[in-house]
Amino acid sequence: MKRITWSITLGGGLLALSAGLYFLQIAIFHRGDDTGFYLLQDLAFLPVQVLLVTLVIDRLLNRREKRAILDKMNMVIGAFYAEVATALLKRLISFDANASAIGAGLLVQGDWSPRRFADATDLTRRHAAKIEVPGDGLEELRRFLLARRDFLLRLLENPNLLEHDTFTDTLWAVFHLTDELVHREDLKSLPETDVRHLSGDIDRAYKCIVAEWLEYMKHLKRDYPYLFSLAVRTNPFDPAARVEVV
Repeated sequence: MKRITWSITLGGGLLALSAGLYFLQIAIFHRGDDTGFYLLQDLAFLPVQVLLVTLVIDRLLNRREKRAILDKMNMVIGAFYAEVATALLKRLISFDANASAIGAGLLVQGDWSPRRFADATDLTRRHAAKIEVPGDGLEELRRFLLARRDFLLRLLENPNLLEHDTFTDTLWAVFHLTDELVHREDLKSLPETDVRHLSGDIDRAYKCIVAEWLEYMKHLKRDYPYLFSLAVRTNPFDPAARVEVV
């Protein structure tokens, strides 16, 4: 209410100032006709000014604001991969018997072009994962996800998620997989039909994380080369990756 009152007071004050200046002009120069002419001329350009402000300047400001939000969102995505997703991706890769079919195509390097990233994204979309979970693999995966559940919940509280649908889908896929594992008491003696169901949940989370990881790597290469260097040296698809610079 105070904000509305302040806006009305400011608007009224500006209108009164404008009217006072016009009357002052007439009183000094005694040219009321000219004042009326120029006043009407200024009013004629007012719709053009409104159009310029609303369609051009406002769009530029919105684009800048959206860019700032996406930059903040990429910081959240970076925290997700640093705390959870890189280690999780390594585990999911070990479950994929066909991982070698895409591994060589995802060895991101510093000379990758946007076209190369697009080709890698297309490769992951066409990839048919073959999920094979070892006997104690589900139990270990459940422990890993449960230990990071609070962190994932805090990520979901971030309002900037509304600006990034694909990352939101990735988080939900990971949460769903966590819930499926938590609700089963004995993961070592599941029927084959249930194992196939869980394999489908693993496959969904796996594909979402890989697709988002490629977008994140592209962002790092473009804007943060020092972070990109570390991400390349910890690439989960590179069995020879080592963090030490050699």
